[in-house]
Amino acid sequence: MKNLKKPLIFSLVMLPVAAIGGYFVAYYQFGMYDEATIQAIINQMGSLKKVAVIAVAQSVLYACGLGFFGYLLSEKLALMRPFRFGGKPLARTVLFSVLFGILFSLDYWTFGKWIPNLNIAATTAAGLSVAGWLGAIFYGGIIEEVMMRLFLMSFFAWVLWKLFFKKAETVPECVVIIANVLAALLFAAGHLPATVAFFGKLTPLIVFRCFLLNGFFGLFFGRLYRTYGIQYAMLAHALLHIVSKLVWTIFL
Repeated sequence: MKNLKKPLIFSLVMLPVAAIGGYFVAYYQFGMYDEATIQAIINQMGSLKKVAVIAVAQSVLYACGLGFFGYLLSEKLALMRPFRFGGKPLARTVLFSVLFGILFSLDYWTFGKWIPNLNIAATTAAGLSVAGWLGAIFYGGIIEEVMMRLFLMSFFAWVLWKLFFKKAETVPECVVIIANVLAALLFAAGHLPATVAFFGKLTPLIVFRCFLLNGFFGLFFGRLYRTYGIQYAMLAHALLHIVSKLVWTIFL
């Protein structure tokens, strides 16, 4: 039971974060839909509040459940670090997060111009709402890292370790790298349904955009996790969203 204390505490800490993130990410998504789509959701579900409550419940379930098991796996893999920030790791994380946040913001001026009828402006406007800011920071920055890096990346690494490197006393670095790539690809693929729902179609360029914007940065977050700890991946993910939104706020 003593070994379960830290994972349980971590899950409890994630609970309010997940509730806040799930609530605001739901209203952020509502902001990207047109009136006809919103009315269809209301007709099917009864109200937007009901949808938001379901989103909160799902977010809490994912964060607490996957956070608990992800914490256990991370400890087995020796990837769990003390939850503190400082020194060169913090400076490097902030520097690269700012740079990548600027690159992420360029989506408006690149893919937004290259893909016909791709309404990046509507997505950007929704992202600059209060719900967009809070959803990106709490859900995107923290809860997605719990699900995709702490749990999924750790799970992939543990499975690969046990399947192909049974005799190794510690998990080989190559296994963690492969797990990072797999988690990043799945993280990007997980954005495809939302991409279809918003843009109404998938083209090779739209799919490339989805995997570039989500998969590439997912690799960065995964590297921070395996090098410095999950807290640095969370910080970087949140900062990327903050910087990109600041760029859009200033220049649009």
